Amino acid sequence: MNGTTLPVIVVGSGPTGLLLAGDLAEAGVPVTLLEKRPHKISNLSRAFVLHARTLEQLDARDLADELEALGQRLDRLSLFGRLGMDLGALPSRFNHLLVLPQYEVEKVLERRAKEAGVDFRYETEVTGLSQDADGVTVEVRGAEGVTRTLRAAYVVGADGMRSAVRGAVGLPFPGRSVIRSVVLADVRLAEKPDTLLTVNAVGDAFAFLAPFGDGYYRVIGWHRSRDVPDGEPVDLAEVKEITRLALGRDFGMHDARWMSRFHSGERQAPAYRVGRVFLAGDAAHVHTPAGGQGMNTGLQDAANLSWKLAAVAAGHAGPALLDSYQAERHPVGRAVLRSSGGIVRLAMAKRPWTLAARAALTAFLDTVGPARRKVAGQVTGVGYRYPAPRGAHRLTGARVPDVALAGGGRLYEALRGGRFVLIAPEAYEGPGRSDRLAVERWASDRRTTVLVRPDGYVAWACDAAGPQGVAAALAAHVG
Repeated sequence: MNGTTLPVIVVGSGPTGLLLAGDLAEAGVPVTLLEKRPHKISNLSRAFVLHARTLEQLDARDLADELEALGQRLDRLSLFGRLGMDLGALPSRFNHLLVLPQYEVEKVLERRAKEAGVDFRYETEVTGLSQDADGVTVEVRGAEGVTRTLRAAYVVGADGMRSAVRGAVGLPFPGRSVIRSVVLADVRLAEKPDTLLTVNAVGDAFAFLAPFGDGYYRVIGWHRSRDVPDGEPVDLAEVKEITRLALGRDFGMHDARWMSRFHSGERQAPAYRVGRVFLAGDAAHVHTPAGGQGMNTGLQDAANLSWKLAAVAAGHAGPALLDSYQAERHPVGRAVLRSSGGIVRLAMAKRPWTLAARAALTAFLDTVGPARRKVAGQVTGVGYRYPAPRGAHRLTGARVPDVALAGGGRLYEALRGGRFVLIAPEAYEGPGRSDRLAVERWASDRRTTVLVRPDGYVAWACDAAGPQGVAAALAAHVG
């Protein structure tokens, strides 16, 4: 057994694990990342969309502009052929979605994590785990087949839907498969689609097309009558037929470089924390790809947990802060399951009454602005807020948009470095916390004093705060 106790072990080097590990390392917390696969970023990922809230979180890490340059913007989403969702109305600097394959996101996040000093250990598989009051013992097997143990203060399982960490702590993963025998293929097209993301459902067929940017397109298709095991071979003729039925034509698909089949489920762990062990991303929740919320929800899990783990590891906060991860992120995961599941069920409506319900909902959302904005807020992530203690200011728990600051700066620039940001009407002089607190003033004449958490949500606010009140809030939240 390794006699050294590591502060944090993160298991899984997908987007969630990479963001979390990079955040911790940048905050000065030594972190070890375990990955059972060899070091190779796969282009077989299913995620292709970054939503506004995720881009805001990446902006707070000075990564959004780089990713925006790699991807393609889409200003409008269409559902069910009729319902248009104008993303230009989003209250965000990123009033669009970004079409970008997951592997491009992973490349940027991996580079950042390595530069921050994350200790990557590839071909290292978690085979067991136990914990006590002082830490967690992780049993791992390396490429040579030798088993050994590592010791850490905390462990985060970001190791996907078949999470070894979740299994080791005995958490169930209740839920069910929603659609089976979904086909995937990477193909070239003889005809370029009219839209950047092409998606539609007709009768028993559903299909989705998205560009990789290298001349290939990812195709996701499903046909209600084709219910076969995941291991059943896929050929290009099946992919083309489903696409023709759903989209009207197959765009001259040819030269498939990869094809596969999978099933899509809806599952959520009942707890995201068991003692010193946490779950994030697909290890905590999986759902249908409808709305493109999977990778985004995992990245937002990481953004919520990382600053809390860093604060506790550095002694700036007590372990009770870590309880808020479950309280804040589990309800969001549940809401994403419902919204993505609702979208796919309406998309695949077949019976007369379900088709009528879809038509009625589409008409309602198309004409009622507040309802349409609520749906857009859920899909893009900007509409979620976290629960606040009784008696707290009305802003507590709310997401803060990228407001302008005096001197020409922006909030999400001030958040870089994993700091809290205090925005006040006037200059505030208090105890030095420059490593974890930025003090700013509003560019406007707003009088509310707001303390923004490192993940961009309001920790505390007051409409008429004096120096003593601000000092007490900083002591309670920043440490």
